Amino acid sequence: MDLLKGLFGGKKEATPADAGAVAPRHLTREEFDAVVRESEIPVVVDFWAEWCGPCHAIAPAVANLAAEFAGRAVVAKLNADEYPDVLARYGIMGIPTLIYFKAGQEADRVIGFTSYGVLKSKLERLLS
Repeated sequence: MDLLKGLFGGKKEATPADAGAVAPRHLTREEFDAVVRESEIPVVVDFWAEWCGPCHAIAPAVANLAAEFAGRAVVAKLNADEYPDVLARYGIMGIPTLIYFKAGQEADRVIGFTSYGVLKSKLERLLS
């Protein structure tokens, strides 16, 4: 458990019940296109599935990103099982995959379980 705490920056998973916390936005196919293309701030999309163990392992880090970067970036999730056509469009071969978008274009990508620190630093680079 201490290892997981270290990987996620010692933060617990953010939930909507937390004061002021913002949870990742769950997108549909139609919302995905609108959010990614029209957002004036960076967008991070976590492609995940309910059956995916590593997806659940990285979920607290994704929730922490949503809470920490609220108003400066959009952090969202897209269910791979419900929208496989979106995964095919971006050449996603494994999950979890997080794609960072800026001005509607892919700017970075993370595949597999990754620490909160790495996820955060990639988003900070897009904001600078």
